[in-house]
Amino acid sequence: MDLQQQIRDMASGAKDASCILANTTTEKKNKALRIMAERLAAAQAYLTTENQKDLDAATRNGLSPVMIERLTLSEKTVEQICAGMLEIAALADPVGEVVRMWKRPNGLLVGRMRIPLGVIAVIYESRPNVTADAAALCLKSGNAVVLRGGSEAIFSNRAIAGVLSAACEDAGLPPSCIQLVSSTDRSAVLEMLQMEDLIDLVIPRGGEGLIRFVVAHSKIPVIKHYKGVCHIFIDSDADPAMATRICINAKTQRPGVCNAMETLLIHHEAAKAFLPELARALMDNGVEIRGCEETVRLVPQAVSAREEDWGTEYLDLILSVKVVKDIDDAMDHIRRYGSSHTESIITSSYRRAQRFLREVHSSAVLVNASTRFSDGYEFGLGAEIGISTSKLHAFGPMGLEELTTTKFIVYGDGQIRQ
Repeated sequence: MDLQQQIRDMASGAKDASCILANTTTEKKNKALRIMAERLAAAQAYLTTENQKDLDAATRNGLSPVMIERLTLSEKTVEQICAGMLEIAALADPVGEVVRMWKRPNGLLVGRMRIPLGVIAVIYESRPNVTADAAALCLKSGNAVVLRGGSEAIFSNRAIAGVLSAACEDAGLPPSCIQLVSSTDRSAVLEMLQMEDLIDLVIPRGGEGLIRFVVAHSKIPVIKHYKGVCHIFIDSDADPAMATRICINAKTQRPGVCNAMETLLIHHEAAKAFLPELARALMDNGVEIRGCEETVRLVPQAVSAREEDWGTEYLDLILSVKVVKDIDDAMDHIRRYGSSHTESIITSSYRRAQRFLREVHSSAVLVNASTRFSDGYEFGLGAEIGISTSKLHAFGPMGLEELTTTKFIVYGDGQIRQ
């Protein structure tokens, strides 16, 4: 069987499975999720063995330590995946929810009911946990999913998808509701992107190059997550200890993820007071600082930032730092260089905090908290299938509700249109 036919058969099977899932009870979906979590936990040794094949290849191919960290399926990672599945099982089922209803003058009751999207294709790189997170969220929201991970995680992804598909079958659901494209040939992605008759939505997760490739070639609607150029603005009255703690966490806890801080903006008054101390704490944690002219003056160990640094998602222990005049200057910088992902302000001023929340139009805006909280699990969504940086049809971390749409439902008692 050629690759094109193989992909079409998978998508066709997913389409059939989506019709079953759309009408599956909440209880049955939750049972499947619990079985999936149990089977993954029991398969830890198998998953570790398969994951090690990917890690060995990553080492041979010279992948960075940050990328290898993202690729690793540790025991803790598997525990988190299973906990996320159980949390998704405990969440309310959005399918069938009537989100609004109103009465027309002619007596018709008009409402909107949540329904699944259908078949979702998820194309992603590096992180095998996405295989499990996407599968669980799609199943609970009544969608079938076709997964295509990167070649660097092929053994891990095959192992996880195999366990999940078998668990679904044991729960009485079609195994084709969760499928993984095992081919690492890039033409497999191109084939998927042409199947608008079978696939309803494409969600790419990975580097900016992958997202732009998918957008350029897809005949199917795409929810985009271009990059995470996340900012923290330290206001003039910020508490230095709080600011230091938040910035260290936002930059160094996991520098290779999209919600890590990439640019620090600091009010000129705060910069004079404690930027050298903050920079020292960051550099003690291995962070390279690329700063504006004033930053380099205050922190001689910093290197001068180039224009392209302000819009760069480093995914590494590198941080752009700019001293700004005030909150307006900070928000202007975010508007010019940001990616609509996540921004945070550290301040003691309620008025400026509210301005920042209202006027910064990124998908997540925080006050006195690390950008690392911009995450489906941390927001109580159980997990996320991605973080949309475009405003249609979802914006920010995508959980169960974002994997549904609404249809109109109408109750009448014999009305006809005049």
